[in-house]
Amino acid sequence: MKVELFPFQKQALANLRLNTAEALGSYRRTHTPQIVSYTAPTGAGKTIVMSSLIESILFGDDTYPDQLDAIFVWLSDSPELNQQSKDKIDLKADKITLDQCRIITDDSFDQEMLDDGNIYFLNTQKLGKSSNLTKHGDGRTDTIWETLSNTVREKSDRLYFIIDEAHRGMQGRDAAKATTIMQKFLKGSPDDGLPAMPVVIGMTATPERFNNLASGIMSTTHFVVTTADEVRASGLLKDRIIITYPDTINNDMAVLQAAADDWKQKWEHWTQYCYEQHYAYVNPVFVIQVQNGSGSQLSATDLDDCLQKIEDRTGERFQLGEVVHTFGQTSGTIVLNGLEVNYCEPSRIADDRRIKVVFFKENLSTGWDCPRAETMMSFRHANDATYIAQLLGRMVRTPMQMHIMVDDVLNDVHLFLPYFNAETVKDVAEALQSTEGGNIPTDVYGEAFGEKTFDTLTVRPKQTTPRAAAPRHEVITPGQLSLDNIAQPESGNTGETAPSDAIGATASPVHAQTPSGQNVQTAQEYPARIEETPKNSDASSTEEEITSDFDREEVMKAINDAGLLTYEVRSVRVSNYLHSLFALSHLFSQSLIYQNAYDEVCDDIVRMVHDYIESLKSSGKYSELATKVLQFKLNTQVFDVFGESVDNNAVHDFLSATDTDLDRQFRLADTKLGNEGIGVKYGREYQTEDNPNGFKIDIIIYAADSNCIAALNTFAKDRFHEMNDRYRRQTINLPVKYKKKYNDIVSDGDLVSAHIFMLPEAINCEHCANGRVYSNHLFVDNSGVARIALNNWEQGVLDEEAARSDFVCWLRNPPRKPWSLSIPYEKDGVYKPAYPDFLVIRKDAHGGYIIDILEPHDQTRTDNLGKAKGFAEYARNNPVVGRIQLIRMASDGKFKRLDMSKTAIRDKVKQAINDDELTHIFDTDGFCM
Repeated sequence: MKVELFPFQKQALANLRLNTAEALGSYRRTHTPQIVSYTAPTGAGKTIVMSSLIESILFGDDTYPDQLDAIFVWLSDSPELNQQSKDKIDLKADKITLDQCRIITDDSFDQEMLDDGNIYFLNTQKLGKSSNLTKHGDGRTDTIWETLSNTVREKSDRLYFIIDEAHRGMQGRDAAKATTIMQKFLKGSPDDGLPAMPVVIGMTATPERFNNLASGIMSTTHFVVTTADEVRASGLLKDRIIITYPDTINNDMAVLQAAADDWKQKWEHWTQYCYEQHYAYVNPVFVIQVQNGSGSQLSATDLDDCLQKIEDRTGERFQLGEVVHTFGQTSGTIVLNGLEVNYCEPSRIADDRRIKVVFFKENLSTGWDCPRAETMMSFRHANDATYIAQLLGRMVRTPMQMHIMVDDVLNDVHLFLPYFNAETVKDVAEALQSTEGGNIPTDVYGEAFGEKTFDTLTVRPKQTTPRAAAPRHEVITPGQLSLDNIAQPESGNTGETAPSDAIGATASPVHAQTPSGQNVQTAQEYPARIEETPKNSDASSTEEEITSDFDREEVMKAINDAGLLTYEVRSVRVSNYLHSLFALSHLFSQSLIYQNAYDEVCDDIVRMVHDYIESLKSSGKYSELATKVLQFKLNTQVFDVFGESVDNNAVHDFLSATDTDLDRQFRLADTKLGNEGIGVKYGREYQTEDNPNGFKIDIIIYAADSNCIAALNTFAKDRFHEMNDRYRRQTINLPVKYKKKYNDIVSDGDLVSAHIFMLPEAINCEHCANGRVYSNHLFVDNSGVARIALNNWEQGVLDEEAARSDFVCWLRNPPRKPWSLSIPYEKDGVYKPAYPDFLVIRKDAHGGYIIDILEPHDQTRTDNLGKAKGFAEYARNNPVVGRIQLIRMASDGKFKRLDMSKTAIRDKVKQAINDDELTHIFDTDGFCM
């Protein structure tokens, strides 16, 4: 494939390949129809995984040989989905040629059987009784039923039938009709002369949907499941879906204004991020679902007013091609608020970078993927919850297929529903988690209009002040923005609360551009109440830096440059060390960290092959092995009339392998060596004119020796860790795209993998209304404070730290955030991640910063000894840490600390075998401040 699969996709591909091979083998032995059920949540990339499976079956992999004559039929329920799936294979598969993918149409298709080595796309709309495909006439010799029946009879050993149940776009009677047609392929249809398909692979978002489709069928089912947690960890999808609804139902245009604010904010944040990281601009899309019309009325929603409100609110003056519609009843141009708005096919929206705003009614819920769609406003009423859930399922993919580390604002998608309330928003969330999403791997939150579910904290707090703006039809100058009635957060101590990990604050602005490219700065919060803005009286805002007792950006840079380690803990290792070594050496070569890394790895493996071949020649074993490669036995077993063997597998002949056979063995051997062209590189060094195929035989012999493969994997493991440990610190200053790739490679290689700890510039966290206000937290809101809820124990430790003369600031380290600092520890033989509560930053004597890690921990918990040993090992591997302390509450109410940065303490903790011994170490070596 041209794209690198995510770890969970690689695992799904491996499981699918195994189960598909077993299914085909079972059918050959028993002639019992086989079903492989592949379940993955919405947004998991099922089409890409299925494309990879097809490529793997056709061209082989490091486990299975190629099956170049394999035939695939991909069934969906609409022509648009056929085209979408075909396009993805054409774009993403690097071995499948364009002429191998064929869409079956009722106008031209007429074959006795399907051709070997091809992928056919078919949809249920072409299979009705009225379809030309299902009947003779107009010169058609074979119906589609006859074509498939003939193919099953003659080619069942290589026919794979894929049912794409995951992207169902039909509703009501049409959906029931499509289901009936799909079941024909599972059960067979005597009326059509169609047998059940030998091997059916079903793609589904929820197991219930495909299980219902396959209910009552006498077949063997193999299950492959991708969990929501696996997808969530990949960064492929947005972290959160935030649904905003009003307290009253009659202010839809005010909600539209808030949605426009959100879209403008997303544009500015993406502009800043892409500029700083040198990426192509994302250009987020504002999607607006309007009501249906009646009679000659295009829509019951005032479309002119919608567009004007968006322009007034954002200061944007849209140009031709920037606003489009997808209204099915007209494919022509309409005029909205004086602007010509062209029709656009839904499938073309994502790739047209000019498009900023899309008006639609009902035709975007299926067959449409637009990761750039970051804000949606729907004028639909509350009885459309399921439909809106289907639409949101198409919007949760991240534009860059990765979690954004620098700015957490960019990890949300926002939906505004003016005709919903708290109860009906729950219906949308439930529909996302069940009917549409199959436990969709994105958190869903509802928030009342004017209230906040999430807040943004940043190291760049800025104060927003309003100023007058020009009318909408005047030229907008830099700095203008329409945001009125912005509610300011309260300050002051609101008291302590129950224990919580919540971090809260109000939002912060970011320097960026407007959708038209103007330089502005804008606030990131919604007003508690938004009045409809008069046409010529927009509000605008400017921003000023907030002063502080310390430089937050300088502190963040010091932390990021320190090279602190954080760890990712996984339950399974995705890649073998050979693949991980090649990937890491590729990355280090491309990023110029270690320019010769890849070539040196390849040279070392070529040398290993050559040394082995020379040892075989020296021992006289080579000729015998080479002969085995070049010859194969043709065995014949003869039976008498009673089924008894007559000649007991007598060997009747030896045949020589042809060049084609040798090339096939060579390709398979090269795949076992990492599929990186090691065989060709070996040939460049050792091919001879008198024996041009000799190098191929060498590679085949080496790859066939299990001891050689084991030695190769040991070499790969050692070199991978050696290279990673040597150059890890140099990845700190890599661009984000290289850092993301590096982290993925390292995570795939080990169950517990080390990474450089890096803080983003802005984080999103759940709103905390009752927390205490802190001005010395590293991340703060626009007013320069963070509102955080700590328990009395945590607050006591923090008070002791803040009283130190060298104290600068602190950071709450929440669990399981992409940027959180994680320390691995072992419990009951299983590694788990620990998230210490605080990072404390102090000044050193030379004007630099010291970073401490503090963990107040309840001594009654069963993980105490495991965490203590984990922290001790972390301190040993991280000498740049100042203090790394476990903290307990002593009987006198004081806080007793055990500092793992001290070698003597670490050694004692390492020798402890139970909690009592750890408590004794606290008693003898712990101290109070």
